Amino acid sequence: MGRLRLNLACGDYDRTRALKDGVVQVDGVDLNFITLSGGLPELFWRMLRHEEFDAGELSMAGYIAERARGIHRFIAIPIFPSRSFRHSSFYIHSDSGIEKPEDLKGKTIGVPEYNMTAVMWARGILQHEYAVKPSDVVWLTGGLEQPGRTERIELDLPPGIVVQPIAEGQTLNAMFARGEIPALISPYPVAPFLQGHPKMRRLFPDYRRAEEDYYRKTRLFPIMHTVVVKESIYREAPWVAMNLYKAFCQAKDICFREIVYPGSLKVSIPWLIPEISREREILGEDLWPYGLAANRQVLETMIQFSYEQGLSPRKVPVEELFAKETLDQFKI
Repeated sequence: MGRLRLNLACGDYDRTRALKDGVVQVDGVDLNFITLSGGLPELFWRMLRHEEFDAGELSMAGYIAERARGIHRFIAIPIFPSRSFRHSSFYIHSDSGIEKPEDLKGKTIGVPEYNMTAVMWARGILQHEYAVKPSDVVWLTGGLEQPGRTERIELDLPPGIVVQPIAEGQTLNAMFARGEIPALISPYPVAPFLQGHPKMRRLFPDYRRAEEDYYRKTRLFPIMHTVVVKESIYREAPWVAMNLYKAFCQAKDICFREIVYPGSLKVSIPWLIPEISREREILGEDLWPYGLAANRQVLETMIQFSYEQGLSPRKVPVEELFAKETLDQFKI
């Protein structure tokens, strides 16, 4: 048998660059590393709707929901190429009367999709830090900048959680700018805010401090995405899961070794070295941990959020999410 040809779609991150450039090889695999011009939204749509790639980066919320429903199209490896604190994701209109997170109770909040990892984390923060439950809000879904966005996976929500699509031809950004939506949760800065709209502001103006405080309290650095392999490929070649895991770890190690050269900066950020030191004081030596053991608390929190928010019918055991071969490692 020859080497396995594997088409892997993934974001172009510093921590995956060595895989993309071929500096790191996957044992036994000829890897075709694919990035898409439409970015991660296109990748997730094509993976979840059409299963176009052999392996790829995938929304963690969508993956947890599928496994909890007994849908086994993919199997994950405990690699988390995207993580992000989410206090920066909350935007409010100044005419809404919203001053603090608790004021969101009884309001309408616009989100691109209800089943979206960034939004799942935002709802978890509201519920567990500010006592605003998913059922306390009306959720409006739709495209931020383009009309017609729909959920990537079908929703099956319990009674009491209200999710409504916006009208055909509308966008969340435009409705928010006009004051028709009092609050918005977006995984990246919304265009009207960046353009200086006078009535848009962040719910957490000093979101860096809020996110650091959240980590100190909870020890949670939110995971956004994982890496999955098609179950059909994994069944035929179970060794591919561990070999991919090793390669992603090697690529990340190269990234962190090369961020700072002794005596000179490789990255064009003048105070990068003290910033790395500051972050390690808060997060620990490994700023971007992979593997189940180092991420169990974060993953179990995500499973809890998914269940509480009606995305999952059960709290799936965390070990069910990942290829069993990746849950322990050999030692020399």
